[in-house]
Amino acid sequence: MKIKVLVIDDSALIRNILKEIINEQTDMMVVGAAPDPLIAREMIRTLNPDVLTLDIEMPNMNGLSFLRRLMRVRPMPVVMLSSHTQEGSDVAFRALAMGAVDFVGKPTSVSGADEDYAQLIVEKIRGAYAARDKIEPLDINRAVDADEVLPLLGNNLQSTNRIIFMGASTGGAEALKDILVSMPEDSPAILIAQHMPATFTKLFAKRLDGLCKITVKEAEDEEAVLPGHAYVAPGGFHLRVERYAGRGYGIKLGADAPVNLHRPSVDVLFQSAAEAAGADAIGVILTGMGKDGAKGLLAMRSNGAFTIAQDETSSIVFGMPKEAIELGAAEVVAPLSQISRKIVNRLSGAD
Repeated sequence: MKIKVLVIDDSALIRNILKEIINEQTDMMVVGAAPDPLIAREMIRTLNPDVLTLDIEMPNMNGLSFLRRLMRVRPMPVVMLSSHTQEGSDVAFRALAMGAVDFVGKPTSVSGADEDYAQLIVEKIRGAYAARDKIEPLDINRAVDADEVLPLLGNNLQSTNRIIFMGASTGGAEALKDILVSMPEDSPAILIAQHMPATFTKLFAKRLDGLCKITVKEAEDEEAVLPGHAYVAPGGFHLRVERYAGRGYGIKLGADAPVNLHRPSVDVLFQSAAEAAGADAIGVILTGMGKDGAKGLLAMRSNGAFTIAQDETSSIVFGMPKEAIELGAAEVVAPLSQISRKIVNRLSGAD
């Protein structure tokens, strides 16, 4: 059975590029292409697609309005296509909050021959399809922020050298938000590898910074790592941590080859954590397609770190956490709603 994809975009050029890329895959096919949401609505009824790719800016009804209606009456896996502008990125993150599984930038080539883009879009479609059983109707009354902000650690912090590492992919943007908004302002530093294209990570960090008590920013090469801050790996760069005797931790960015098809790679971040932080580290692997991060989390646990994997029920895609659990890399398996508290409890010695 092939994944049936419906492409919704007002540009005939974009529709043709996506059709070319998708139909070249052995496990998926385009069953229809619609120029606007009104036509798409009828095609959804007649073609019963497994996954939609949905443009944000279209005539008759914009993609965000269509997504809101779709997720209320017929929730299904959706991958948003967004421009690389700030406005387009902001809308993409709003789409995730409404239930879209993932997003990808619009192709910039006039042909489907860009192999990097082709690989990215088909990976997003596979991830969306894998999440099909986790798609729920949109609750318009759902709070955007976490229900609870955890209390300050104060003098309960067990070590000033503690540092937290998190990795995620499909569904990770919302999962990371739910954890970070709960973290107290005196949290140890947090380093994050989220599979996300370049240009989007800076805006992702800015969005989180506006929601959290801690400061969230895109990581910069060779900057010092500070408590009360979270650092998001820039798209297109691996993020590593280095430890300097007597001077704490610092960040190292690298554009070396992708690992597990990703840059940033969670495995790269976690492996550096195992080497630089050892037992002072806490590692968290969240929802995502594939296996990136599993071996790195195992290295962290082997070096004395406290490690957590998100459980299957709360994961949009139980790929990365499942791989880590099967390797014995996770000391604790927990639902998303409990992860921030488990981190704080461990930091304060209560766990």
